[in-house]
This record gives sequence, C-alpha cells and structure tokens, in this order.
Amino acid sequence: MALLLSLLLAGGLTAEPWPAPQAPLDDSRFGARIQRTMRLLAESTPEHRHTVRILFYGQSITVQPWAGEVTRWLRATYPNADLVIENRAIGGFASQVLVKTAECDLYPFDPDLVIFYVYGSHIEYENIIRRIRERTSAEILMQTDHCTADADLTEEADRAKLSPKQWSAWMNHVFLPDTARKYGAELCDQRAEWKRYLTANKLAAKDLLVDGVHLNEQGNYVMGELVKQHLRYLPTEPDTAWRDLVRDYQVGTDVRWQDGRLRLEFDGNRVDLLAPPGGAAGGDLSFTIDEQRPAAVKELFAFTRPSGYPGVGWPMLMRVQWNQVPVAETWSVRLIDPSDDLKTFRLAVTGSVTGPDGEGSSAERFVSRSGRVIIEPDDWSLARSREFTKKPLGDTPITWQVVPRFVATYRAAPCTTLFSGLANGHHVLELTATGAVPVLATVRVYRPPLVAG
Repeated sequence: MALLLSLLLAGGLTAEPWPAPQAPLDDSRFGARIQRTMRLLAESTPEHRHTVRILFYGQSITVQPWAGEVTRWLRATYPNADLVIENRAIGGFASQVLVKTAECDLYPFDPDLVIFYVYGSHIEYENIIRRIRERTSAEILMQTDHCTADADLTEEADRAKLSPKQWSAWMNHVFLPDTARKYGAELCDQRAEWKRYLTANKLAAKDLLVDGVHLNEQGNYVMGELVKQHLRYLPTEPDTAWRDLVRDYQVGTDVRWQDGRLRLEFDGNRVDLLAPPGGAAGGDLSFTIDEQRPAAVKELFAFTRPSGYPGVGWPMLMRVQWNQVPVAETWSVRLIDPSDDLKTFRLAVTGSVTGPDGEGSSAERFVSRSGRVIIEPDDWSLARSREFTKKPLGDTPITWQVVPRFVATYRAAPCTTLFSGLANGHHVLELTATGAVPVLATVRVYRPPLVAG
C-alpha cells in the first residue's frame, strides 16, 4: 500500500544523465494519426490561440511522473496554445473497472487527444476505445506495454504463432496493433523501443523499475521520451484521417439569420459558436435541439467522479446512471447498517434539489423514485477499498454532482461550447436571438467517427 500511495503522490522528474532512447528504426508514420491535435498546437499564434484539451487516462503507470514530464514539454514546446491537460488515471483500476469510471472521467472531458495505457480485459479495453470514437471527436494515442521481465526481450513476436494463451505477447503484438488500426488510433509501440533501450544499454528489465511493474526515475524518463516521439506535427500529412471530425458552417454563407432565428441541420454531437476575430458583440440567444430545450435532453448531463475512499482515493462508486432527465445538483449516499467488510449494506439517496429519493440494498439494482439515480450492484467499490486499506469507512459521505453539458443561455464570447454529449447522429439546432442578433462568425460541429450500435 505504501508503494502505491507513494506512486500516486509522485512529483516531477529530476534531471539525470541517462542515455536517451535510440532513434526509432522507422518513424516515418509517427504522429500520423493525431494530426488534428498537432496542427492545432503547431499553428497556434499569440494572435490566434487554439484551445487544445488533452487527457491522460489509465491506471498507476499513467499516474507516474512521465505524464507530468510530457505535460511540461507540451507547454514549453507550444506556448501559444491554450492547453487544458488533465491526468485522470486511477491506480489499481484495470480496463474492466476503468470502463465504468470513463463515464464520468473521459467522455464528458471532450478531449482533443487521449493518451491511453491500461492493463486488463482486452474486451473492455476495446469498449473504451470504441466509445471514445462514438462519443467524442478525440484522437487517441495508445501505448503498448513496457517490459517488466527479462523474458520479454525474447518473447514470441510472430503474430501467426500467438494466441491469448500467450497473453502478454498476444496483447502487444496482435491485439493492441489491430485495435489501433481498427479505430484509427496512433500506436506508441514502446514495448519494441523498451527492448532496444535495454539491449543497447546492457540493462535488465528491473533496472528501469521500482518493483515488478512500476517505473523508477530512469523508467519514467524513457517512457516520457518514447511518447514525445509521437507528438509531432507533420505539415504535409493529408487531413483525410481527421477532416470529417469537425465541420465549420460560416454564418452569412452556409447558414443565415432570418427574423432573429438561425436553423442548422447537422450530424454530430457537439456544437461550438465562434465570434469574429476581435469581436464578440451582440445580444444573447437561446436554443433548441430537435425542438427541445437542452435541459430536457438527458444525454446533456454528466456526473462527476464520486468521492474517494479515505486512504486510497478510489471512487467509492464507479458509475451512476439514470432513466429520467436529471437536474444539476449534488447527490449523497448514506449507508445504513453496513457490514464491517462493506460487502452488504442498505443505502439512502438524497439529491440537493430532488430531496430524499429512496432507499435500497447493495445486493440489488437501485432505482431512485425520481429515476435520476440508478446504481448496479457491481458498480460499488467499497468492499475492495475496505479490503485494500484495512480501514473502516466511518461517516465519510459518498457524494457526486450532476452537471450540465450545455450553456443555459449563450452570451457573446470568442468561443463557446453550446452543448456536447448529444447522441451522435442527425439533429436540428435552432438559435433564437433574445435581443439584438449576436455577431457570430462560425457554427462549429463535432462529429465522432462512429455511431453507437
């Protein structure tokens, strides 16, 4: 436990004279699958700053300092971009658990780029990648596994000879490359480069680790450098991989105001409004989507990560669902007569707006009276946290917030995300000026490359 907590709280890297990774044998396609993000970064200027959202996601390896070093490098390399970078990785959460927390951590963040590294079920790994493609316009940088044993250097790499029975080799030489190809993701094959680094510098696998898996300072340095190799701008690369992710409709040519209204039929799940350069004048506006106010569309709400278990920080509840339109509010769960191991308990749920909303049992699917909270029995992580920390929960509350993914009323601004999270498909947006017609330059529509189902 002490080791895990030290990794979760790890700080930055110190400058050490370690050998740099060798130049890749063939880097001609490095970065080709993340060029929308890299173009936004590279083409930002002091006068025209692009906002770029980057999310690190995974488990304890991604919590480690290499991700912070990549973040610092991005900020130093692209100072004219407005970078919004978060690391929401959760130590100890494999893909079969992360597939649930991604509902609050990943998709509502609306990243331009996801840097992803996780162990666990290959089925849930692919589900996460597929849902990124269905629910966001993000590009994806997937990482293969680093080496944790000397035997990794001589593992079978011929995909024709591999099956899931050779789990680690199959994942890295078959499943991950195939998944990256299937979903158009960038693949950082750090496993291959890790082997070259160990061999060139006459190192054992343990020389880059603090235990059997986690990285020491040199290992953090190597991983950070290998990821940076893929974060490069290719100005001559065709835009075919990403040009359909975002479409701009110019106000006055592609779409027009008429009698204080602007109507747009579009395919996608997110809309931004952009003012002309140097101007964001004009009145306010309201809007409907498919003839509904945004507050009536249940997909346009998200829940924040539920509160963490004392001593480890794992969210006590991994996922919250609903079957009725929620409202923006804070929810809390009170445990009633919990067992010491927290495997069984009753619960009472209260919303700050909804009020007391019913009681239930941890052994059964809970649906609140309002339908604004649904909790499946296997979405609790209390028993696991109790077993890991050896500490009782006490009176620590379980809380989360429901937040809107839309602006209630638009007011003139350089760039505003009007809404995001809509089911990806065909929709009708109607803007209505509530006074003077706002001065808009562009209606920007984001269209994820896949449609659910």
